[in-house]
Order: sequence, then structure tokens, then C-alpha cells
Amino acid sequence: MSKPIFYHAGCSVCVSAEHDIINLIGKDNVEVVHLGEDRSRIMEAEQAGIQSVPALVTPSGNVLHINFGAAMADVKG
Repeated sequence: MSKPIFYHAGCSVCVSAEHDIINLIGKDNVEVVHLGEDRSRIMEAEQAGIQSVPALVTPSGNVLHINFGAAMADVKG
């Protein structure tokens, strides 16, 4: 992985965090994954260690859980 991946579910907490992450590191420096729109990536997020969204996975594989928007169980529905 060459750049961080920011996972979120589209809630207001997630969207606010997305804007902050993009403002901090730049749109071209982060991959944004909206799990509500791309449900095929939920398993990938869980395998990375994400327990709730919004969360950022660093290039070294560390998971940074940011605030609390939704548990992965809620995202999976």
C-alpha cells in the first residue's frame, strides 16, 4: 500500500472526518473508501483491523480509528 486508505460509511461524523483528512494530507495523497457505496470492500476493511468508521489505515498497516461514526456491524447491516 503506497498511500493511506480512509474508510467511512457516509454519516455526518465520517464526512466531517473525510474533509479534515483531505485538508490535512491532500486529496491525491489518500484513498477514500465509502463503505456504504462500495460494500465489496467491507471485508477488506475488517481484515485491515477496522472495528469502526471513520478510520484511516496507514501505509505501514496501522489502523487509526477517528472519532466514532458507526461500528462495522452497523455498516454491514
